Amino acid sequence: MKTEKVDDASLETWTVEEAAQAFDRNEIVLIDVRTPQEYMFEHIEGALLMPLAFFKGDKLPDQVEKRIVFHCGSGVRSERVARAAIAAGVKKIAHMEGGFAAWKGAKKPYIGTNMATGAPQAVMPE
Repeated sequence: MKTEKVDDASLETWTVEEAAQAFDRNEIVLIDVRTPQEYMFEHIEGALLMPLAFFKGDKLPDQVEKRIVFHCGSGVRSERVARAAIAAGVKKIAHMEGGFAAWKGAKKPYIGTNMATGAPQAVMPE
């Protein structure tokens, strides 16, 4: 993981592997900052949705029990949200490098949409 000091705060950039392992161990909360439409089409199972357009950094819970790691489609929006969280007073925050595209590229499981039925379905890439 890469760490950048931003004034008196820390912005961490996690790899997909780091995020996936910590998520599997229930050590982090993964927050998807994409649009509701993107999330409904495909998302990481168990990730929460907090779209960039509606983000309020001062409403984030503390990170005593679990760390917060943001993700988006490519890593651009999640970094922007992480920096907004720092501007709102959060002292340590993280985002996932490469976003959901990197998650899929690393062949991690996710929930997708069955194009024949429109229903959500688990996708387990090989």
